[in-house]
Amino acid sequence: MCTLRSWLIKENGEPNDVLRIEEVSKPTIERNQVLIEVDAVALNFFDILLCQGKYQEKPPFPFTIGAELSGKIVAINEGSKFDVGQRVIALPKLPAGGLTEYVAVDERSIYPIPKSMPSNKAASMFITYHTSYYALHHRANIQPGEILLVHAGAGGVGSAAIQLGKAAGAYVIATAGGTEKTKVCRSLGADIVIDYLTEDFVQVVKEKTDGRGADIIYDSVGGDVFDRSRKCIAFDGRILVIGFAGGTIPNAPTNHMLVKNYSVVGVHWGLFSKLNPKGVQQNHKELMKLYKEGKIDPLIYREFEFDEVVEALNLLGDRKTWGKLVVKV
Repeated sequence: MCTLRSWLIKENGEPNDVLRIEEVSKPTIERNQVLIEVDAVALNFFDILLCQGKYQEKPPFPFTIGAELSGKIVAINEGSKFDVGQRVIALPKLPAGGLTEYVAVDERSIYPIPKSMPSNKAASMFITYHTSYYALHHRANIQPGEILLVHAGAGGVGSAAIQLGKAAGAYVIATAGGTEKTKVCRSLGADIVIDYLTEDFVQVVKEKTDGRGADIIYDSVGGDVFDRSRKCIAFDGRILVIGFAGGTIPNAPTNHMLVKNYSVVGVHWGLFSKLNPKGVQQNHKELMKLYKEGKIDPLIYREFEFDEVVEALNLLGDRKTWGKLVVKV
């Protein structure tokens, strides 16, 4: 029997306590699946929540985490639209996640990539760039010349939003905490970068826009950041609700929206991807085009070896990193 190494979780707890590398049988493919030899896996904060049993999805034990990967197709079924040897991004479904050497994935969750795209970049780009592209183009209808304020600009979705905003012709203002992260935002192309540890972003945005405010505010933080963002949103502006990394879910007073004439727009890319898979495929083509043109380039904090997954998740859990953390397989 052919075996391979895979990270398994057999009970919930902290990554240190429950993640183990074990030998498992090499998977076989079912109808509409392909077998992928995994090259790289990007880690996400929800991987930690899955270990802890705090995520909304609770897969049966044992399971393997890793929601986005890049790799090479090594086996297909007759009539497949993919080819053996083709390089792809894949979104494996739990309990069979990507932190393994080989994984079987449904063809509907596989997306081709250019031959020139490095594996680490490919693994890092799907969730963050698709979320930000959907948010800016589908939900906010971003236009050239508009002012885009991106909160937590050095994070995964924030860094993608900065690059996609610039690619769309927007004037981008980004917030980040500390010298290192503000430097990252500048390197991504942000026109103005605000260190929220020492500056008031509301005041800076108003000053830089002559009191008009930002046309689009990309908010993955929530809490007080959302409340203060309402003070610097422009007439006809759109506040994009991406998530609540700050831990507090704010309330949106409708009377304030009416008086200032702005919209609060929810961004649930996961639901969009389920309801409109053709739309996701089209967006992926647009993102690959932008990558080939050099207008987007996934931001990677650090690469880790396969046996360093626990160390990587601990670092991610401290929330002191920027961009994406990638595991080489």
